[in-house]
Amino acid sequence: MGGWAIAVHGGAGVDPNLPKERQEEAKRLLTRCLDIGISALRSNLPAIDVVELVVRELETDPLFNSGRGSALTENGTVEMEASIMDGPKRRCGAVSGLTTVKNPVSLARLVMDKTPHSYLAFAGAEEFARKQGVELVDNGYFITEDNVGMLKLAKEANSILFDYRVPTLGTCGVGAALESPILMNGLPISVYAPETVGCVVVDREGRCAAATSTGGLMNKMNGRIGDSPLIGSGTYACDLVGVSCTGEGEAIIRSTLAREVAAVMEYKGLNLHEAVDYVIKYRLDEGKAGLIAVSKKGEVACGFNTTGMFRGCATEDGFMEVGVW
Repeated sequence: MGGWAIAVHGGAGVDPNLPKERQEEAKRLLTRCLDIGISALRSNLPAIDVVELVVRELETDPLFNSGRGSALTENGTVEMEASIMDGPKRRCGAVSGLTTVKNPVSLARLVMDKTPHSYLAFAGAEEFARKQGVELVDNGYFITEDNVGMLKLAKEANSILFDYRVPTLGTCGVGAALESPILMNGLPISVYAPETVGCVVVDREGRCAAATSTGGLMNKMNGRIGDSPLIGSGTYACDLVGVSCTGEGEAIIRSTLAREVAAVMEYKGLNLHEAVDYVIKYRLDEGKAGLIAVSKKGEVACGFNTTGMFRGCATEDGFMEVGVW
């Protein structure tokens, strides 16, 4: 075994003109989350506990699109989704359509640990949350002033605001988004960078785990489900690897992107870095996305075909890196 390793992400696709202060704010949050994970790993917590712990921290901070700070639906409400997977026996749990659960990733963990199922959604997931006694809050807790403003812009543009921070072809503003060449399932959308959050960990025992959480797309249709709660697409872990994805959800779903990393390692004999590079290059078609991954050998890798990706990683041998571009 190569020791523990951890990686976190706050979303792929970053405005090249993103203000320096926001870049630094994102780096501080990612560093704090890495420190939380590192401390837990040094205390010999298993990988599955560490990914949940770190993603809870990301959900609680409103900076990225998950938990508090989630993107708003076309009705101005929040519908959140998350998934978690434990590599050794490929146990998993997922939730969608949450409106009152403070930490969706922990409800996904309870689905994995306390039910015979893998996935609960909408009213059924909310009912399960109440029965389990998890912390519930009013939907307004998740809504931030920034996101209310972004929803207004999206409605004025009459489009899904897939990202309001990335200018198209050197231009900026909602008008540019209307002429965006980016398509989702063949239909034009605004520019790209959703800021989903995720964490992958391998512990000292070589056990891999992954977790992903998001509020989805700004101005999305009610009931829309993305890649983040879908095992094999946005999240995957097995005895070889743990993967969390971020980006254009429909492209990630079509390519089963997270599982593809494990598949090319298993069937093509690629190492972790080769596998990540391969799936980003050959499995996304024209989609835009990124991912973080760890292997049972203690390796860590990330890949993206977007302008940037909020990310951080660390290994037991002392390596630590936080980046945006």
